[in-house]
Amino acid sequence: MGLFGAAGVIYKPVESIDLGPASNEFYLKANVKAPRMAGFLVKIFAWFLESRIIGTLLLYILKRNNLIHKLVSNATLEESPMFVPLHPFVDLKEQQVEHIDSDASPSERVQRAINCLPLTSEKSPDDLKSSSFRRWTITDYSRAYSSGEITPLRVAEQFIKAVRESSTGALPMFFFISYDAEDILRQATESTLRFKRGDPKSALDGVPIAIKDEIDCSPYPTTGGTKWLHKVRHCTDDACCVMHLRSCGAIIVGKTNMHELGAGTSGINPHYGTTRNPFDPNKIAGGSSSGSAAVVSAGLCPVALGVDGGGSVRMPASLCGVVGLKPTFGRIPHSGVLPLNWTVGMVGILAGTLEDALVVYAAISGQLQSYEPTTLPPKLHVPLLNSANLISDIKFARYGEWFNDCSDEIRICCSNALHLLCEHYKWKTVEVTIPEIEAMRLAHYLTIGSECTASLSSYLEKLDFSELGWDARVALRVYGSFDSNEYIKAQKIRNRQMEIHKNIFDKADVIAAPTTGVTAYTIFNDALKTGELDYINGAALVRYQIAGNFLGLPAVTVPVGYDKEGLPIGLQFIGKPWSEPTLIHIAFAMQALCISHYRKPKVFYNLLNKN
Repeated sequence: MGLFGAAGVIYKPVESIDLGPASNEFYLKANVKAPRMAGFLVKIFAWFLESRIIGTLLLYILKRNNLIHKLVSNATLEESPMFVPLHPFVDLKEQQVEHIDSDASPSERVQRAINCLPLTSEKSPDDLKSSSFRRWTITDYSRAYSSGEITPLRVAEQFIKAVRESSTGALPMFFFISYDAEDILRQATESTLRFKRGDPKSALDGVPIAIKDEIDCSPYPTTGGTKWLHKVRHCTDDACCVMHLRSCGAIIVGKTNMHELGAGTSGINPHYGTTRNPFDPNKIAGGSSSGSAAVVSAGLCPVALGVDGGGSVRMPASLCGVVGLKPTFGRIPHSGVLPLNWTVGMVGILAGTLEDALVVYAAISGQLQSYEPTTLPPKLHVPLLNSANLISDIKFARYGEWFNDCSDEIRICCSNALHLLCEHYKWKTVEVTIPEIEAMRLAHYLTIGSECTASLSSYLEKLDFSELGWDARVALRVYGSFDSNEYIKAQKIRNRQMEIHKNIFDKADVIAAPTTGVTAYTIFNDALKTGELDYINGAALVRYQIAGNFLGLPAVTVPVGYDKEGLPIGLQFIGKPWSEPTLIHIAFAMQALCISHYRKPKVFYNLLNKN
C-alpha cells in the first residue's frame, strides 16, 4: 500500500495466464490523464514541475492518475528483473533465406542482398507519370548511374536545390538540422569518377542516404535535437553503421531533424523547426526520427537511418507512408549512437520500399572487420525475395481488443489488409490475448526515461535549462522522478513480458497490429516555439510500438492505405528474435498487394530527373 492508499497490482504467475481468445484477462486501455498544453501553458506547467514542493506533489498526482503507481511502482511480482533484452541467437530455420558469412564486407553483403531481389522492369528516370505512384529505389539509382543517364554529381546538385527549396515558402519542411553542400558535392564527385572508371563500390555507390541527428556522422555535430549536447559531447568519428554505408560508396547527405532528445512523438522541435509531413505539411511527421521519415517520403533519399527507442522509426515511417524496419536488439552495432536509452534503443531503417530496407539492413548489420567480438556474432540471413516458392504456413497472432483500439479508419484499413494478405497467400490468423499491455507501456516509459536522465546526468547538473525546449524540460523532470525501486519493478515487468511473448510465439510466427492508433495530426502554431504536451495522442501513437523496444523484438511497418484526408496508414508485423528474414518476406508480400495504390505525397522531389 503506497502513500494515500495507492495500492499496487499483485500479478499472478505467467504460467497461470490464459493467452487464448476466450481468456478472462482484461484489456486496459491507456489511462492517460493530461490535457494538451503548448505555448504559455506548457511554460507554467514546467515552472510548477521544477519547483521543489509543488513539483513533487504534481509528479505524485501525475504518476498516480496515470496508473504508474498501481501497475508498476507498488506492484507485486514474482519475476526477477531483466535489465537488457538480449536474446541468445537461435537459428530459426526460416524458409527461403540465404546465409551471408560474418566476415563478408559491407559491399559484399549489399551485393548478396541485391541478388535476392526480384527483377523489375526498367523505367526511365523521367517517368513518374504512370497511373500508380512509384518511388525510385537503390537499384534505379545504380542503373541510371551505370547507364550514364545521370551522374551522382547531378543528383547531388538536385538534392541540394530541393533541400533549399523545401526550406523556403510559407511552410518550411525543416527536414535537416545540418547538411553541408560542399561535402555532399565532394562525395558525389568521387562517386561520379568511380562510375566513369567503371568501378563503383557497390549498388549503394552515389545513393543519397540521410542520418538521424542521434547518430555520429562526421563532419557534423551530433545534437540529439538539442542546442547544447554537441557542445559537451563531441562527435569525433562516424558511427559503425555510417562507416558501413561510406564503405559502400553511399553519399551521406546530412543530419535529419528529430524530436529533442527523442523525448516525444510529434517531431515538433522548437530549436530547428518542426519537420512537416510530405503528405500534408500541416500535419506532424511523427517522432522522434521525424526528419528521416520525411526525407524518404519526399523522395530526397531512398533510405535514411533513424533510432527506434519507443517506435521512433516505425511511428514516423507509418505517418509518412514509408517502410520502417527495427531489427532485433543487438543486430545493428550501437557504437557511435547517442547513449540516450541503452536497453531499448536500436538503429533502424526508413525506406521507400522493402527492397531498399533489405539492402541497407544487409550493409549495416554486424561489426566492422577490425572489431573483435567477445561472443559469436548472430548469423546474418537475408530473404530470397526473388524466389518462385513463397514461404508457407505463416500464422499471425491477432489480439482483437488491442488491434481495434485505434481510429475506425485505421481499424478497417488494417483489418482489410491483413485479411487480404492471408487470403491471397493462404496464411492464417490466430486470435490470442496479450495481457498487461498497458503495464508494459508504463514500464517501458519508466525505463526509457530513467536511462535518458542517467545518460545525461553529468551534463544536466551544469546545464542552463533555458537551452532546453519547454516540452523537453517537462519530460526530463518526469523522467528524473523515477527511483530505483520503480526501475527494478519495470525490469521485472520486462522479464514477465518476455515470457508472455515467448508463449505467444509458440502459437504464431508473427504478431500483427496497426502501427499507430491515429494518423498524423495537425501542427498548431502555439507549439512551434515551445513544443507541446499531448500525451493522449502520444499514447495512441506508441500503442503498438512497445514490445519491439522493451523486449528487443524485430518489427517492420509497411504502408497499407490512407484515411479520408489522404494520410498514410501502416500495418506492423512483430517477430521472434532474429526473424528479420521472415518479417521482410511478409512485409514484402503485403507491399506487393498494396503498392499499386500508393499515392504521391504533396511535397515530392524527383532527383533522377535529367532536366
